Amino acid sequence: MSVGGQAVIEGVMMRSPTSLAVVCRRADGSIVIKEDQWRPIWSRLGFLRWPVLRGGVVLLESMVNGLSALTFSANQQLAAVPADVLGDGAALSPAGSPAQPASKSPSLPTRSLGARSAQQAEESSTLSTIGMVAVSVIFGLALFVGAPHLAAWGLGTLLGFDSSSPIFHAVDGAIKLAILIGYMAAISMLKDVQRVFQYHGAEHKAIFTYEQGLPLTVDNARRMSRFHPRCGTSFLLIVIAVSVVLFSALLSFRLMDSPVLDNLVKIVIKIPLMFPVAGLSYELIKLAGKHCDTSRLARSLSAPGMWLQKITTREPDDAQLEIALLSIRKTLWREAQSAEAPPLKSDVYEVFMSADEIDLPLVA
Repeated sequence: MSVGGQAVIEGVMMRSPTSLAVVCRRADGSIVIKEDQWRPIWSRLGFLRWPVLRGGVVLLESMVNGLSALTFSANQQLAAVPADVLGDGAALSPAGSPAQPASKSPSLPTRSLGARSAQQAEESSTLSTIGMVAVSVIFGLALFVGAPHLAAWGLGTLLGFDSSSPIFHAVDGAIKLAILIGYMAAISMLKDVQRVFQYHGAEHKAIFTYEQGLPLTVDNARRMSRFHPRCGTSFLLIVIAVSVVLFSALLSFRLMDSPVLDNLVKIVIKIPLMFPVAGLSYELIKLAGKHCDTSRLARSLSAPGMWLQKITTREPDDAQLEIALLSIRKTLWREAQSAEAPPLKSDVYEVFMSADEIDLPLVA
């Protein structure tokens, strides 16, 4: 069973075929677990599971889920509850004050042994999340489609090649790669981002522990690699490589007599072409991740992304590994319950003062 994840603020989000869980640690040391049944778009529209099409769907869903998880984890850093106020699995009211135990409220079902539920007034609506995704997509297209094309056009004017030349698209790809590496290197110098990158490493170690069939303990996870072939960092590199090949094949001729119009039209055409680029890249990274242990070609395809993960991951400490392991254990708990576990309200989460209070299986 495929499990993927993302680092968030002081925590980790994990997603399995039918579960999505966010686990983070608050400033007071308490642990927050938010989990619900996950239904991908293609559960209702089966054709979206077709190869190539599914890559774009997964990318958009990951952006929505990721931004929602980041918002939730950031809000939790402002909601610390003193240990002498919060007892074993106490419930929280929307205002963050102690409320009646969840066991007395039938609308807040217990989700794991010894757990209690709590409610949160969500600060970000679905509409605002969609707005953030739209802004992110526009910014990404401007930074990784428009800007590199314009820069390659400028260099081509100076060096004597135009957008109908394969050299143009190779230069375009090189500029995209430089922007990506420069951006990641720059943000990696920020202390807050360094902690997120530590949780990124913890996420990879937790997934490796699961994939090797070991008990999901800190001791086992500590020995795992923080570099994973199916990482989003690797995906971005494959996107750049695929875009160079696809654009060279489809756009290596003049569309307009005017160079200005020719380049502007090609920028516009590149935007919808990013969907098949994402789809093909998804299929490649999925194949590479599946066969990385047995195929030299798959290892070669994964290698550049693994090298780049030296920037986007850091070695986690045991407390961070604990959070990542709780996140994957919660998603696997949902998978084990199958259809017997009822879907939960979107504003329900659990609060624990320590990991010792959390009863989740250590073995998938």
